Amino acid sequence: MTTAAAAVAPPITLDNNVTTLLTAINRADCGNEQLCAAQPSDCDPSTSSSCFFLAAKQSSGSNFDFGLSGESDGYIAATLSLDNILGGNDTTYVCANNNGVVKFFGAVLDNGKLTLRDLPVDSVKGKITGKKIQCTFSATVPAQRTIASISISTGPFDSSTDALGDPITHFKSSLVDLENANPTVTNELSTTSHAITIQQSLTQALLFTVGVLGLTML
Repeated sequence: MTTAAAAVAPPITLDNNVTTLLTAINRADCGNEQLCAAQPSDCDPSTSSSCFFLAAKQSSGSNFDFGLSGESDGYIAATLSLDNILGGNDTTYVCANNNGVVKFFGAVLDNGKLTLRDLPVDSVKGKITGKKIQCTFSATVPAQRTIASISISTGPFDSSTDALGDPITHFKSSLVDLENANPTVTNELSTTSHAITIQQSLTQALLFTVGVLGLTML
């Protein structure tokens, strides 16, 4: 009799060799078979150039299939964080533009810096179209990181030294369950930016009003 534990696939053995991705990453199965994060929220990476996108689909246990897409002159990366604060040696998957072909790296993010680290990843595929980087891969996610904050970032890449520059974050979610494909994953950075813009506009309006009242009293 097969037990549930026996049915779970073993952890993936590292193989980060990259083969060609023949089909474009798309959002067709979002909310159904895979969890998706995107900026803008409704963008489709198969058609839009300005679309930062990450899809995660559980294959077995802590093994997941990922799709990552975005525009960058250097690299695009997906980070899984245990909390809402980026850093603290967060697991990060990096797809870089290596002179027109994708090169894959495992890394950890700490204090705004990426440090290369071997991660259990295989079946890596990628392609470069202009500035758009797309890659798919399978990975064994650390068990405690199946509930994680997702972030998507870009940064510079030096192909001569494999050096990864400091990441710029374009998408960051609250904690989500990677095993659940249904939730809508929102970008906290957009909310923060919107709130800051409103606050700045109100402040500017108040200063303008005070200025006008001051002139009328002269």
